[in-house]
Amino acid sequence: MKKFLKNDEGFSMPELLVVIIIIGILVLLALPKFSSVVSKAKETEAKIQLKHLQSLEEAYFYEKDTYTDNLAAMGFEQVRLVTDGGEARYKIEVTIANSYEFLAQATAVVDFDKDGTMNVWTINQDGELMQTVPD
Repeated sequence: MKKFLKNDEGFSMPELLVVIIIIGILVLLALPKFSSVVSKAKETEAKIQLKHLQSLEEAYFYEKDTYTDNLAAMGFEQVRLVTDGGEARYKIEVTIANSYEFLAQATAVVDFDKDGTMNVWTINQDGELMQTVPD
C-alpha cells in the first residue's frame, strides 16, 4: 500500500498553470476572428426581416396599388428589441412609401464591434438588399 502512494504520478501546479496560460493566449488570438463571424450571423436577422417585409409590401401593393409605411397595415410585427428586454437587434422601419416605390431600413440597436457605428441595411421594392452602414 505504501508503494502505491509513493509512486503517485500527476501534473504539478506549475505545469497546470502553463497549460492554462497557453489556452488563454490561444483564446485571445482567436477572439477577433470569431467576433466578425458573430457579427455576420447577427446581420442575418436584418436580411431575413427585410426580405419578409418586402414580400408583405408586395402583397399590400397588389391589393391597394400603393406601398405603405404602416407596418401593422401590411401585417408586419416588430419583434421587441433587446434594448426593451426582447430578442431583436434591429429596428425595422419604412422610410419611403408611395405608389411607385418603397424603401425599408433595418438599423441595429446594438453596436456589435463597439466602434460607435450602428449597422444599417435597406431593401427596396425590387428586393435589392444593401448594407448602407457597415459595422
